[in-house]
Amino acid sequence: MSTKPTVTLDMSGLSCPAPLIGAKKIVDDMSAGQSLLLVSDCPGTSDDLFAWARQTRNDVAVKDKMGDGRTAYLITRGSGAASPKPNVSLDMRGTSCPGPILEAKKMLDDMQSGEILLLVSNCPGTPADIDAWVKNTALELVSRVEIARGSYEFYLRKK
Repeated sequence: MSTKPTVTLDMSGLSCPAPLIGAKKIVDDMSAGQSLLLVSDCPGTSDDLFAWARQTRNDVAVKDKMGDGRTAYLITRGSGAASPKPNVSLDMRGTSCPGPILEAKKMLDDMQSGEILLLVSNCPGTPADIDAWVKNTALELVSRVEIARGSYEFYLRKK
């Protein structure tokens, strides 16, 4: 995934949904992996972007809190492919680390090779924990989707 934006779009001073509409027009014309740096001071932009990204499988990250109430968002064009269908879902929102990983491990131990677990977590340490976990075990991180600021869906396949 590219971290250097292909395009920068400053929508400061415009109210919602203008920042989302402007971003959508640009991102729709990008190739998978290219990114847009969107700057907005509208307080609703974050919610708009994360909801849109979930629908379109694009990736949105808060890049920088700027002065004057402005926020820079890095939007990376996704492949548009839907997330895989999980065999089991585990919603661990509200549980702090290492709880999400421990509970996911219990479920995965009872699953068959090739099956997919959907783990939902908003613990800030879970993304790094997942990255380390899949490097050291017979798991594959099939997909990671930020569904809201700091909340993720992790699709884990047991090898």
